[in-house]
Amino acid sequence: MNQQPNNPLHGVTLADLLERLVERYGWEELGNRVPIRCFTHDPSLKSSLKFLRKTPWARAKVERLYLRSVCYENRNVAPRSRGEDGDEGQGGEG
Repeated sequence: MNQQPNNPLHGVTLADLLERLVERYGWEELGNRVPIRCFTHDPSLKSSLKFLRKTPWARAKVERLYLRSVCYENRNVAPRSRGEDGDEGQGGEG
């Protein structure tokens, strides 16, 4: 399996990404943050996914919002571990 440790979007489908953003912000706020018509006029997951799959610039904006909001929140909740010298391992003697 191809590992992509530096790609935070690896394994996240566009549908999952959009569902999480809608859950977090709702359609109205999502349309304010990414002002594209599929979010502001009669929005739905199906029509938005269709548009985003065909429009690279819009998809890039949505992915950036996802990274700034959802991934940043996850980073603050569960920091990446880099080995045994994390916070829990400091000051302990073997």
